Amino acid sequence: MQHCLDNLYSQSVDGHNFYDLMNVIRSNENIRLAYRNIKRNTGSKTAGSNKMTIEDIKHLSVEEVIGKVQNMLQSYKPEKVRRVFIPKANGKTRPLGIPTIWDRILQQCMLQVLEPICEARFYKHSYGFRPNRSTHHAKARLESLINLSGLYHCIDVDIKGFFDNVNHSKLLKQMWSLGIKDKTVLSITSKLLKAEIEGEGVPTKGTPQGGILSPLLSNIVLNELDWWVSNQWESFKSHYPYKYTGGKTQALKKSNLKECYIVRYADDFKVLCRTRSQAVRMNYAIKDFLYTRLNLETSEEKSRVINLKKNSSEFLGFTFRVVRKGKTRKGYIAHSNMSKKAKTNAKTKIKDCIKSIHKNPCAETVWHFNTVVMGIQNYYAAATQITNNLNELNFHLRKTLYNRLKDLRKEAKFKDMTSTLQKRYKGYGPQFYKIQDMVFVPIYAQRHKMNLCFSQDTCNFTAVGRTKIHQNLKMIQKNVLHHVMTNFIPNRTIEYNDNRISKFIAQNGRCAVTGWSLVFRIGIVIIKNLIISQKMIGFRI
Repeated sequence: MQHCLDNLYSQSVDGHNFYDLMNVIRSNENIRLAYRNIKRNTGSKTAGSNKMTIEDIKHLSVEEVIGKVQNMLQSYKPEKVRRVFIPKANGKTRPLGIPTIWDRILQQCMLQVLEPICEARFYKHSYGFRPNRSTHHAKARLESLINLSGLYHCIDVDIKGFFDNVNHSKLLKQMWSLGIKDKTVLSITSKLLKAEIEGEGVPTKGTPQGGILSPLLSNIVLNELDWWVSNQWESFKSHYPYKYTGGKTQALKKSNLKECYIVRYADDFKVLCRTRSQAVRMNYAIKDFLYTRLNLETSEEKSRVINLKKNSSEFLGFTFRVVRKGKTRKGYIAHSNMSKKAKTNAKTKIKDCIKSIHKNPCAETVWHFNTVVMGIQNYYAAATQITNNLNELNFHLRKTLYNRLKDLRKEAKFKDMTSTLQKRYKGYGPQFYKIQDMVFVPIYAQRHKMNLCFSQDTCNFTAVGRTKIHQNLKMIQKNVLHHVMTNFIPNRTIEYNDNRISKFIAQNGRCAVTGWSLVFRIGIVIIKNLIISQKMIGFRI
């Protein structure tokens, strides 16, 4: 599918419209790829309203799965969506809509084709639910605007229940404006949005959180906001004459335009401005745009303009504030900490792990404690003040650790840790403890890690972009891999055939027992088939 997806991306970059996408969506290769992507997702084992999971599909043949999905696409009618409520840290719940496994495969088929088209037209500084991008990229972009551009006035805007209030007709129009003009695709998307929810009925607005296609659709909605803010300053086409790239900014500063930059992760976004007056004007403009153009309301209590020199702003679990570089240096720099909510959540998670160890003191519960601590360290290592934050966390938790585990744990040494953990915590000298030879990792032991801005060349749909993502597949010839993928075994299940491809790649095209290259043997088979086919039509080799 790679060549096909690359073509869709390049055509979308050139501004083409797409009227016949269903042929690609219902193709055999796309359906097999959808099964492969759904299978490796842990959510595939979660049952929908019909109680089916990926386990109920594994035993089917390749032809049966392809035929089922193609029949669904011909006259699509979504099954009921299962409603699940996930508890949030603040005591409230988040409603999730879980489609049936067949609906998820169908949505994945659509996602694979629509994603390259949309990626080509999405704003470059939106980071949520997009391939190869993360929260750390959004954080790095925000810090670069503060540190390098000197933008200290931040606009906080909170959208009320974004996922529950997306306007369906507006969304379909936005898809049309992005070049997706296949009416069958738009019709199926409309049916997906209006799929009946168990116990609630047919929704009139919103995108169901939990659907495969929902993250892409939410980005399509807010992409209009991204470009509108960008066109106010960053991508504004100035007719003022200037000789060099930086001259455009100098020319724009002579106008009354508002200097502003947006950084967005899903429905959470920040807008940075040069002056407070620009930020106040931009704040009113954004609220008006969201209400009049996107039919979305904002929270007056949570939406405000912040001077980062005086107050802090929260974004993606971090709090940001601007401080002086030093006593002798001029200028300001961004400092980031774990947010108050993040510290509370981290404390609760670690306490729960300690309680589990107290009830069942074994290597497994200690390892679970270690994974939770290392997960917190890995994510919040991007905070400039992470060492102080974790020291504070360690101070609050050391009594709990001592009181609950004092009779269960034994003293340990650094060499008792695994080689991986030794490499990670080298240079720290705390008192180590262990239970059943599993050593507790120190909570405070994490230094700040610089996070870099996202490289805009990184892309799944260009040859240059893919070289930045992976290098391993260069060991396997593409024509041989294509032969393995296309020549599946008809009398075996789709699960067997999919695992066959994975195993071939994982073993770099070699036999796991003998180490012999399977590439050479498959090449011989291809040549034999070529000779036979040419002899049949009368050619001589």
